[in-house]
Amino acid sequence: MSDNEAEDQDRQRRWNIIFLVVAIIGVLTLQYLYTQYQTVAQIPYSQFEQYLDEGRIKSVEVGAETIRGEFTKPVDGQEYFVTRRVSEDFASQLRDKNVTYDGTVENTFLEQILSWLIPIGIFLALWYFLIRRLARGGGMGGGLMQIGQSKARVYYEEQTDTDFDDVAGIDEVEEELKEIVSFLRSPEEYQRLGAHVPKGVLLAGPPGTGKTLIARAVAGEANVPFFYINGSEFVEMFVGVGAARTRDLFKQAREKAPAIIFIDELDALGRVRGGPGAMQGGGHDEKEQTLNQLLSEMDGFDPSEGLVIIGATNRPEILDPALMRAGRFDRRVIVDRPDKIGRAEILKVHAKKVKLGEDVDLEQVAELTAGFTGADLENLVNEAALLATRRDADAVEMRDFTNAIERVVAGLQKKNQVLSEEERRRVAYHELGHALVGLSLPGTDEVHKVSIIPRSVGALGYTIQRPTGDRYLMTRQELLDKMCVLLGGRAAERIFFEDISTGAADDLQKVTDIARSVVTQYGMTEGLGQITYEKRQESVGGLPMAQEQKNYSEETAREIDTTVRGLVDEAFDRTMDIIQKQRDNLDEAAKALLKQETMNADELRKYFELPKEETEREEAEAQTA
Repeated sequence: MSDNEAEDQDRQRRWNIIFLVVAIIGVLTLQYLYTQYQTVAQIPYSQFEQYLDEGRIKSVEVGAETIRGEFTKPVDGQEYFVTRRVSEDFASQLRDKNVTYDGTVENTFLEQILSWLIPIGIFLALWYFLIRRLARGGGMGGGLMQIGQSKARVYYEEQTDTDFDDVAGIDEVEEELKEIVSFLRSPEEYQRLGAHVPKGVLLAGPPGTGKTLIARAVAGEANVPFFYINGSEFVEMFVGVGAARTRDLFKQAREKAPAIIFIDELDALGRVRGGPGAMQGGGHDEKEQTLNQLLSEMDGFDPSEGLVIIGATNRPEILDPALMRAGRFDRRVIVDRPDKIGRAEILKVHAKKVKLGEDVDLEQVAELTAGFTGADLENLVNEAALLATRRDADAVEMRDFTNAIERVVAGLQKKNQVLSEEERRRVAYHELGHALVGLSLPGTDEVHKVSIIPRSVGALGYTIQRPTGDRYLMTRQELLDKMCVLLGGRAAERIFFEDISTGAADDLQKVTDIARSVVTQYGMTEGLGQITYEKRQESVGGLPMAQEQKNYSEETAREIDTTVRGLVDEAFDRTMDIIQKQRDNLDEAAKALLKQETMNADELRKYFELPKEETEREEAEAQTA
C-alpha cells in the first residue's frame, strides 16, 4: 500500500469517528430537550410570586431574563419550574389591578419553525454522510463487504504518461520489452504465425535500478491500462483474503484487456514454499494459498487475451520455482546498475529539470559515480541543486556535483566535531598514505581527492578514488595492488608515528576479505592449487542458510590461514617500501593538507615523484583531451 492510500484511509477513518460522535451528541441533545420539556413547568411570573408567598418554592436560579427553580412539592407532577422576569415597578402596578402577568420574548412563527427544522436538517445531513462513508467500506463493518476486492491502482491510457523516452541507461532491457509493447499494440501480427507473447516477464535487479519505471513505460508505450499492486497488499490477517484479491485482480484485468498487471516486490508473495525459516500455519498458509491462486490464474488465461503480467523483485533467488517455469514468468530480464554510458544518459534525463552551469561535465560526473543506480543518480542531481540553492547560485556548477557525491558517499560534514592536533596529524598522514600508494601503483583506481574533514559515516578523513572505467574482471596483481592501497594508511602511521591506531580497522577488514577470496574462491595461489574452498554465503527469507560443511581437512585450513596471512604481510611490506622511498615528499604534503584540509589529484601530484607508468598515463590523457 502506498503512503497516499494509507493517509487517505486514516483521514476517512477519522471523519467516520467524527460523524459518529456528532450524531451521538445530537441524539443526546434532543433527548435532553424533550426531558426538560416534560419535567419543567412553565408558570407565569405572577404565579411564581404567589408560590413564593405561600412557601412552595424550594430553590431558585436567577438569570438575566428567566428564573429557574424547584418546588418544595411537585405541582401537577412537575418538580421544576421556569418563569420569565417582569420589572418590579410594572409588576406592582399589575398586582394592584389583580392582573395575571408574565414576561415574554418577541418571536415569530417562522423563527419557531426554523429553530426546529435547522437542527433536524443538520442532524439528518450528518447522519446521511456517515451512512454513505460506512457503506463505502471506511469502517464499522462496511469494509468487510469489500475485503476480498483487489487493492490494485489502475492507471488508464491518459494517466500513464511515462514512455521509453523517460527511461535511460538500460537499452538492452528496453529492447527486450519492446516486443511486449508490439504484441499489446497489434496481437494479430504475432498470432499470424502461431506465436504468442510471454505470459509473464520478471524484472530482477538491485533496488533503485528503475524496475517500476520500466513497467510503467511499457504500459505508456502500449497505450493500455496499467494495474499496479505491491506483493504485500495481497495478504491480510484473514485466511483466504489474498486468494480472493488475486481472483478479483485478474477478473478486472480481463475486463480491461489488453492490459498490464504489474506486481511490485513479488518476493513478498512468491517466496519459495517450505524454505528455511518458513513459519508453519497461520500467515504462512495464507501466503501459500495466495501464491497457489496466482499460479492458477497465470495458467488459466489465454495469452491471446492481451494480458501481460510483469513482476519486479530484488531477490529472484528466493522465488518459488513454480513461478519461474515456462508458461508463467517465461522471460527474466536483469535490470542491473548502469555502466558509464548509461549513467551519463540517466544524468542527462534528470539534469533537464535543473539549470546547469557551463562548467558541468556530466561525462565526468558519470565517471565519479561508478556503482550508482538510477535512483542514486536522481538523488545526486537533486542534492547538487540543493547545494547550489544554499549558496544562492544562479546555476548548478561542477563543484556542487562533486560536493554532492561526497555527501552521498561519505555523509554530511561534521563541523562540530573538533579533533585534537595530534589526531588531525595522524589522519592527514593516514589518508595521504592511501593516496601515495594509489598514485604509485599502475592499474589502480585514480585518486580524485583527499580530505581530513570528518564525515557522518564515522570517517575522520577519506580518500576518493575514481575508476578509469567500468570493471568486470580483476587480475591477481590488481587485487594485490588494491590491498596495498588499503594498507597505505596503516603503513604511513607505522613510519611517521612509530605506532598504530584504530583508524585502519575498516581497511584491515577489506584487506582480509580480498586476501581470503584470492585463496579460497579465485584459486590464485600455487600452493593450494586451482580449487575453490569456500562458497559465498547466501540467505533465504532474510535468514542465513545452513552453513556449508568444510570439505577440506584441518591441515588445509591451517595452510589457508597461513597463505592469507602471507599475502597480507607481503602487501604490507611492499606498501612500507613505497612510502619509505617518498617519506620526505609525504611529510611536505601532510603539512599542506593540514592547512588546506582537502587536496585534489593535481595538487597531490606536485608533491610526489610518480613512476614512469603514471607519467605516461597522464601524458596520454592530456593528448586525448
